[in-house]
Amino acid sequence: MATPARYAFPVGPIRPPSEGGSASLLIQVTRNCHWNRCGFCRLYRGERFELRSPAEVKADIDAIAAICTELRAVSDEMGRGGGIDREVALAFLEREPALRTGHEFPLVYQWLLSGGRTAFLQDANTLIMPAPRLVEILEYLRGTFPSLVRVTSYARAKTLCQKEPEDLARVRAAGLDRLHVGLESGDDEVLAHVDKGITGAGHIQAGRRARAAGFQLSEYWMPGLGGRELSEQHVRNTARVLNEISPDYIRTRPYLSLPGTELHAAAERGEFEPLGPLEQLFEVRRCVAALEVTARVCFDHCANDWRAPDGVLLLRQDYEGYQFPAEKPALLARIDAGLSRDPGLRPAPGAGQRARTRAGA
Repeated sequence: MATPARYAFPVGPIRPPSEGGSASLLIQVTRNCHWNRCGFCRLYRGERFELRSPAEVKADIDAIAAICTELRAVSDEMGRGGGIDREVALAFLEREPALRTGHEFPLVYQWLLSGGRTAFLQDANTLIMPAPRLVEILEYLRGTFPSLVRVTSYARAKTLCQKEPEDLARVRAAGLDRLHVGLESGDDEVLAHVDKGITGAGHIQAGRRARAAGFQLSEYWMPGLGGRELSEQHVRNTARVLNEISPDYIRTRPYLSLPGTELHAAAERGEFEPLGPLEQLFEVRRCVAALEVTARVCFDHCANDWRAPDGVLLLRQDYEGYQFPAEKPALLARIDAGLSRDPGLRPAPGAGQRARTRAGA
């Protein structure tokens, strides 16, 4: 049964883990990824990039608002004073059974239950939209849902470098609060190898521009992305670039080899040697040890699944992570506990004297 047109709106394939944790409202501003060349990613392969018009996005916002309005009307009829709960939801679905099978109602319902406080603009690089159009969308979103306290988006570092500071400031003032940026690595050789389309210096410029415009900045790096050969320089330069940027959040997303990507194909040809899980953890330790930031260091991605000797998850996977510098010693101690599970492990070349000592080399 198709969703009635007045309630229908599209949703893209991904959002950051922290936006899932807060049940963020998902608003698709662009479709797919305009770069779509990163050697570790296959998500948008074969898909055409599209900038959606403000009129299209505003129609989606209206559809979401219609669901909210009808839910609250049902709540009022039931004497709940506009409050939303399971009984109200079931009564609403009795009236609109077509919404039982689509993505629209569950997304809006969970968002309302969470307080309707956050929204995430999809897909991969909303900031590529011309500033006047993005400002129009943000102002309409904020005006329609005044309960919003945070609106976030992915942004590509290269796009941040290309935007005028005045345009970034306008977008920030219109209500975009936080940017999630895929740093992946701070090493130029690794970045070129995975065709990221930017250098470490470019990442620094992008991060500083975002901070100067007033955005909260969340940077993601990828342990293992340099493989065995480039491990040492990958970690060293990633920590250096993160220190130069000084973002609000540093999030760890370990490299996973995915069939259908260039890096996976290179590994099958013997041209790229991936690291094992504990070797990636060695990289995490070296990066953490080198960080000199005031930031929250987070491990909220599902691939951060290392285990402590007692079998429980090694690192906290909450969305606020470890506050640096205060919690840096505790985090290092926790990582060391995980590394002690396999004292015979041979780290990647250049993994640091501490790692070599643990490996018995």
